[in-house]
Amino acid sequence: MKKTVVFVIALAALVSAAFVGCKKTGGTDNSLADLKARGEFVLGLDDSFPPMGFRDENNEIVGFDIDLAKEVANRLGVKFRAQPINWDAKEQELSTGNIDCIWNGLTITEERKAMLSFSKPYLANEQIVVIRKNSGIKTLADLAGKTIGLQAGSSAADALDEAADFKKSLKNIVEFKENITALNDLEIGGVDGVVMDSIVANYSIVTTGKPFTVLAEGLAPENYGIAFRKNDVKLTEAVQKLLEEMKADGTVEKISTKWFGSDITVIGK
Repeated sequence: MKKTVVFVIALAALVSAAFVGCKKTGGTDNSLADLKARGEFVLGLDDSFPPMGFRDENNEIVGFDIDLAKEVANRLGVKFRAQPINWDAKEQELSTGNIDCIWNGLTITEERKAMLSFSKPYLANEQIVVIRKNSGIKTLADLAGKTIGLQAGSSAADALDEAADFKKSLKNIVEFKENITALNDLEIGGVDGVVMDSIVANYSIVTTGKPFTVLAEGLAPENYGIAFRKNDVKLTEAVQKLLEEMKADGTVEKISTKWFGSDITVIGK
């Protein structure tokens, strides 16, 4: 219910913003020109989502998405700013103009495409289940009667909805503000598993060394994209064009190798 209400409110806000924008400009899309005139590209993110965007030991926001976006801003000739937001209210942050895009491992869905302007996919991902190594859990069926955690407002909830039989078998589903908090709760036994992005899960397991593993059975394949306001087509297209140029000149490969050891992107494919 909460997720549905939030989505309806976000949709209403975006429709209202789009109407006002068209009224002011006579239907003209000035998104790219307006951003360049303002001189700043503001990226909205959950700043606890490694390796896409997170705070390092110096409290600086870093990550794969951050490096890509910084280079895009540089090529647009504007400054870059990473703006932490409440992920459960990301659409509202975009519709009110607090940010220019949502760029932080955002899954492309038909529901989101109806209200947002998306880039083409740049990373392939999958919703998976993280468990404790010593839990004795080997399959999704082993989680019957147990408690699962996930990040509020994330596509993990959509993946569970699509896996109706698995969801029905669970005892409880707990929503957390951040994946990191969910994994911390998994470590102490508060939940029996966490549904989350495979890219983020595998990175976390490798870098933290915590006693977690990923079930071989995945829930749902998906793609990451960059989301803009529905009418900001020119800005969307400009960012997409720059990403493809960065792919062609080797910049994307360099950034991806820094974070993942190789170029795992799907830009231009």
